[in-house]
Amino acid sequence: MRAYVFPGQGAQFPGMAKDLYENSPKAKEMLEKANEILGFRITDIMFEGTKEELQQTKVTQPAIFLHSVVLAAITDDFAPDMVAGHSLGEFSALVANGVLSFEDGLKLVSQRALAMQKACEINPSTMAAVLGLEDAAVEELCESIDELVVPANYNCPGQLVISGSNKGIEVACEKAKEAGARRALPLPVGGAFHSPLMNPAKEELEKAIDATQFNAAKCPVYQNVTAAPSTDLDVIKENLKKQLTAPVRWTQSVQAMVADGATQFVECGPGKVLQGLVRKIHREAEVSGVA
Repeated sequence: MRAYVFPGQGAQFPGMAKDLYENSPKAKEMLEKANEILGFRITDIMFEGTKEELQQTKVTQPAIFLHSVVLAAITDDFAPDMVAGHSLGEFSALVANGVLSFEDGLKLVSQRALAMQKACEINPSTMAAVLGLEDAAVEELCESIDELVVPANYNCPGQLVISGSNKGIEVACEKAKEAGARRALPLPVGGAFHSPLMNPAKEELEKAIDATQFNAAKCPVYQNVTAAPSTDLDVIKENLKKQLTAPVRWTQSVQAMVADGATQFVECGPGKVLQGLVRKIHREAEVSGVA
């Protein structure tokens, strides 16, 4: 069985999707439509922009989403048995899976990005990657800190990203090193994604999700919040609403897909981050990418 997986924030790079635009009329049409929907030429920044320009929140998330869903749309043999996306990638997965239209998916991703930016301004906060500790040890460490610090991304065994207040993350990194972590390093992000500090953004996104039409899924989507498959639209909506403040259970999602018969994992989007994570989670998996 083939699982298609879609990357999240951090996969962007200067020149992304330019070759798709130049070589596929369908890709060009979709990307021009995106410029129209967003009200600015995101393609100019994707193709010619600097690394710094691509890191603007209003650009990063739509850019990765666009690269991913355009790839899915122009891939001739795109026929997933199951899909999943890492954080932002869950929206790409839902478009590729037919649950959201391209236009609605892009609007939601754009609203999500702007809402997250606002939440970051309200609560200055950050994230850090902890490498070389068991998940349970990192969870205990988070609970032992007086400041707000929570597990945010269960990326693969031995790699858990934590989220919280600036002071909390600073303390957590010190404690993680004392506990034997190979590395504990703050990440260059604008805020504490996948933590309660994203509550202001969650409220805004909930309204947008409620106002959006959801369609029947072509195959199960394994969602970040539960790591479980679903085709039930009410369940998919609820999990999507919770996603901003809940951890991304990527390790558990891949394990669940393998348990349900996935033998091939295809990363659909910019970069190769998820291919590396899948290999670390399940060494026997056949892993490839569409880029």
